[in-house]
Amino acid sequence: MNPRLAAAKALAAVLNGKASLNSSLPTQLDKVEDRDRGFTQDLAFGTARWQPRLSALAAKLLQKPFKAADADVEALLLVGLYQLLYTRVPPHAAIGETVGCADKLKKPWAKALLNAVLRRAQRESETLLAELEHDPVVRTAHPRWLQKSLKAFWPEQWEAICAANNAHPPMILRVNRRHHSRDAYLGLLSAAGVAATPCVYSQDGIVLDAAADVRGLPGFAEGWISVQDEAAQLAADLLDLAPGQRVLDACCAPGGKTCHILEVEPKLAGVVAVDLEAKRLVRVRENLERLGLAAELIAADGRDTQAWWDGKPFQRILLDAPCSATGVIRRHPDIKLTRQADDIAALAQLQGELLDALWPTLDVGGILLYATCSTLPTENTAVIEAFLGRTPGARELDIAGQNGQPAAGLKQPHGRQLLAQQGGHDGFYYAKLIKIAAARG
Repeated sequence: MNPRLAAAKALAAVLNGKASLNSSLPTQLDKVEDRDRGFTQDLAFGTARWQPRLSALAAKLLQKPFKAADADVEALLLVGLYQLLYTRVPPHAAIGETVGCADKLKKPWAKALLNAVLRRAQRESETLLAELEHDPVVRTAHPRWLQKSLKAFWPEQWEAICAANNAHPPMILRVNRRHHSRDAYLGLLSAAGVAATPCVYSQDGIVLDAAADVRGLPGFAEGWISVQDEAAQLAADLLDLAPGQRVLDACCAPGGKTCHILEVEPKLAGVVAVDLEAKRLVRVRENLERLGLAAELIAADGRDTQAWWDGKPFQRILLDAPCSATGVIRRHPDIKLTRQADDIAALAQLQGELLDALWPTLDVGGILLYATCSTLPTENTAVIEAFLGRTPGARELDIAGQNGQPAAGLKQPHGRQLLAQQGGHDGFYYAKLIKIAAARG
């Protein structure tokens, strides 16, 4: 399959609200030649990344918007515009190959439309985009609801946040301290000719100067390293793990933090890892097996503790709560298309319900670490404030720095907010709670 057609089909499912790129793209990648897989992925992710700009430009070029039934043609146009504006594909190839895909969609009428619009874009895009730049949606390539939210919550940082969201994320490794120190593994990378530097905040983190096939790095198959963003790596040490503790990792998929917990403290009494869907636990199991680790995996709704909890208290709980994922847009740019303003209140409600349900499973004196990959305080400090207000036995703990560094992120009324950094960590949030008393029965 033509990589442009594959990317457009994956994007059309996203535009129609039927899928994310994580679910729609793999099926299409299976249909292209191996040599075209990287190009197809770049077309899909790049088009999603710049979709607010591309769609604004398309609206200027089109006489009328596409019908819902023609989302595939709309996606193909956006893929064409992305090639013209953001890639080194020669314009004649970008236009000709994209227009030719209309036949495969069985919509020959679209060829003339695509050809005319793309050729006009080739001639006039610079002028047209300059006319649109006054609109922050176009300038920042973020949907209006999100751009306005970021500006309201982060008036000094919002433009830097948007720029970081639009940048390509770095590839960050987590060194398995059961096998090597970070310094020792940096030495192995250097010997292999791989340039890398230590992360600032995570004592196990390494940033590669350039992305690489992880399977070709020293010891990957043997479990010496994993791929995990620096912000996510902070969770295991923030839990203050110690031998003999029983740990719950709620909403655990894909299992990066589950594995890190087990790497950090080999003498735990046990780790229970819960996620909503059994199919999501497949990846968790694969990660555990590669690293030679073991945890009890349970497919269940974390809120329904009667269905999965055995009544034995946990001394540590990590709640990596479902969220808007607005802190990891650079890794999942289709969030700009799939997430809507109305989602945020519903997510905050779910986050509060999970806290309320899991708190009784925590031992007195135990710690619950609340985490999200959101940059919106509605899902973060506001959720913790509400929980503390209704939970007399809960107190917040300060989050201290690790690895001799100050604590990452910005101190909030509750918890700390990490904002996405170009070349550095993703956007993330942590709040650390201790149970000083059981609930009155």
